[in-house]
Amino acid sequence: MGLNTVQCKQIDEILQANGYSDYQWIDPQKIIVAQWVRMKCMFGCGEYGRGGACPPNTPSVAECERFFKEYADALILHFAGRMNQPEDRHAWSAKINAGLVKLERAVFLAGYPRAFQLFMDSCCFCKTCTGNRETCEQPRMARPAPEAMAVDVYATVRQFGFEINVRTDYDQEMDRYAFLMVH
Repeated sequence: MGLNTVQCKQIDEILQANGYSDYQWIDPQKIIVAQWVRMKCMFGCGEYGRGGACPPNTPSVAECERFFKEYADALILHFAGRMNQPEDRHAWSAKINAGLVKLERAVFLAGYPRAFQLFMDSCCFCKTCTGNRETCEQPRMARPAPEAMAVDVYATVRQFGFEINVRTDYDQEMDRYAFLMVH
């Protein structure tokens, strides 16, 4: 880790002040980036090409891998939720993602200029996304999800002891993970 104990404690206090308690410090070199994740985005996700923070509006897999190598410290934040209807996920995600943007800003203002948040789900701020970073209506808020950065979320979070499973029905609780890149 690049941060010392005092710096980690300072960021822990920011997390706790913002209501986050289910998280873990990780070595970002252990974040698993894989081409298959991008393929699942391209061929299986209805948001591919329609989200300003989704592929193809994100870096290549090789560039994503290089991005994570630039960090020595990161956090995984866990969010569990159960939806009554499939469409409820977007409102839930937008609320959490808005809080994550505030968290990133608080960490940035505390003296960590490299702070960068990866959302726990697609952006979800606008009812209709322009699908283009240049015409994004919320460019200061939009961030990619880990999957948009080719992160194998399942393998990555499991190696740190987090629970994650494929849901087979919408009445099951889902586990979502955000990553805060710090230093």
